Amino acid sequence: MTDPINRCRLVLVTPDIEDAGELGRIVDDALRGGDVASVIIPQHGLEEKSFQRRCEAVIPVVQSAGAAALVAGDTRVAGRVRADGLHIEVGPAAMAEAVERHAPGLIVGGGNARERHAALAIGETQPDYVMFGAINGDIKPEPHPKNLALAEWWADMIEIPCVLMGGSSVAFIEEMAATGAEFIALGQAVFSDPASAPRIVAEINAVLDEKAPRFER
Repeated sequence: MTDPINRCRLVLVTPDIEDAGELGRIVDDALRGGDVASVIIPQHGLEEKSFQRRCEAVIPVVQSAGAAALVAGDTRVAGRVRADGLHIEVGPAAMAEAVERHAPGLIVGGGNARERHAALAIGETQPDYVMFGAINGDIKPEPHPKNLALAEWWADMIEIPCVLMGGSSVAFIEEMAATGAEFIALGQAVFSDPASAPRIVAEINAVLDEKAPRFER
């Protein structure tokens, strides 16, 4: 078995399923499919109490599987539900504030940097990772070409890990991994048919095991 830490790893973005318990079961099933580094839980427009209930249903499942549970956006909820981290799609000033307030107790990352200068400015704040693409950006089958190019440039130049957001299809896993990104994030590609999520996670890991470039230790 290939050491999963030595190559690109999968990040899951949870879908918008109203029943928190059902969402927890779906995520639990998906995590049984194979290696997942972390799970990002978006707010999907929920008000704070409903979002907190959703996080409370999902986070124990994620953590018991050995993955990191990252709450998107809401710092108060992230603290209350004992998340492992905070994912924020913000610019450099807000990222610097979040890193100062919450790291190293929480993983802090995100950014959704859309060009090199913004990415570098976010990177200067020393987040735990920088993400290329928005967590709700998987509206086409393929990852955005600009995000592929940014991830390849970043991975070659910068030590801070990057996460590359994919599209709604798993057909581009090898292309995404070839950028050198440490992590690839998928939402709809895994969860559009929840019953298939464990199989899809297993298939993604099989492709990464076989095709993803190995990182130097």
